[in-house]
Amino acid sequence: MGSKKILLVEDDPNFGTVLKDYLALNDYNVTHAKDGIDGLIMFKNAEYDLCILDVMMPRKDGFSLAQDIRVTNKEIPIIFLTAKTLKEDVLRGYQVGADDYLNKPFDSEVLLHKIKAILQRKENEKSNESDEFEFKIGGFDFNSKLRHLSLNGGEAQKLSPKESKLLRMLAIHKNDLMPRELALTKIWRDDNYFTSRSMDVYIAKLRKYLKGDENVEILNIHGEGFRLIEKA
Repeated sequence: MGSKKILLVEDDPNFGTVLKDYLALNDYNVTHAKDGIDGLIMFKNAEYDLCILDVMMPRKDGFSLAQDIRVTNKEIPIIFLTAKTLKEDVLRGYQVGADDYLNKPFDSEVLLHKIKAILQRKENEKSNESDEFEFKIGGFDFNSKLRHLSLNGGEAQKLSPKESKLLRMLAIHKNDLMPRELALTKIWRDDNYFTSRSMDVYIAKLRKYLKGDENVEILNIHGEGFRLIEKA
């Protein structure tokens, strides 16, 4: 299948070169752009599997670049790199379509893990879509298209649209972190106190539905999001 192609847009030449070389050592084909304008040109002239964008850049910042990328490609994974840690900036990143967010300085191995997890998740999404949105969660069968959840072939529970969307997102991230902000911006289209509390209510409903299988659990990762766990 060949190595995955990554577009790295980073205006610090030293850091950009080091990161490019590190990713290349881990079998990724990396193109390095020095700012947002060059990054957009390179994105339009080639196909990539994932984008890594610095937020603070001259001429065009990472958020603006991500918005431009999303105009032509709504699916390509985007990871933001930033020295800013404000919640507003993290939220804005997710609102413009980020799949993940790393604060500088960061451990390169953590970035590598995130890249692998996101690319695998995207492959799973494609597979799930081609399988008509069918998921296996422990003893449960879940069809997000029909919004049916059944245990061990029993009678199907009909989920509400939001319940189904939330469970589908958890299932796509199964045994991995589903960021709270990602679910809120993709399902509720906003992240505020009221939508956050609403999501907590839906999580509680899903936990009730999944009670029938003791090997299935939704964990609350404090301050980060949720994990749908399927115990071996």
